[in-house]
Amino acid sequence: MEAKFWYVVCYDITEPKRWRKVYKLLNGYGRRLQYSIFRCRLTVRGMEKLRWELEKLLTSEDRLLILTLCEGCEHRTATHNRPESWTVESKSFEII
Repeated sequence: MEAKFWYVVCYDITEPKRWRKVYKLLNGYGRRLQYSIFRCRLTVRGMEKLRWELEKLLTSEDRLLILTLCEGCEHRTATHNRPESWTVESKSFEII
C-alpha cells in the first residue's frame, strides 16, 4: 500500500469557465477549505495525476500553489472559526 500525504492546493484563476472546471476537478480529489483552497490526502502517484490534469486546464495567466504537509505539520495545523474544516479522518483500514 502506498503512503498518503496531505496536500494543500491553492489556485488563482481569473476566467470563470476555467475556474469552474478546476473547482470540479479538485472537488473530486479533496475537500474545499476556502474559495480556491482545497486539502487532499493522496499518494505521490495520485498527486502526479492531479497535477497532470490541472496542467491541461490551466493557462499561463493562472496561478497554482501545491503545498505538501508532513504528518507533524498536519497535526499542528490551526483552524479558527471553522474547526470542522480540518477534521482528521479516522485511522481505519483500506481495502484495495
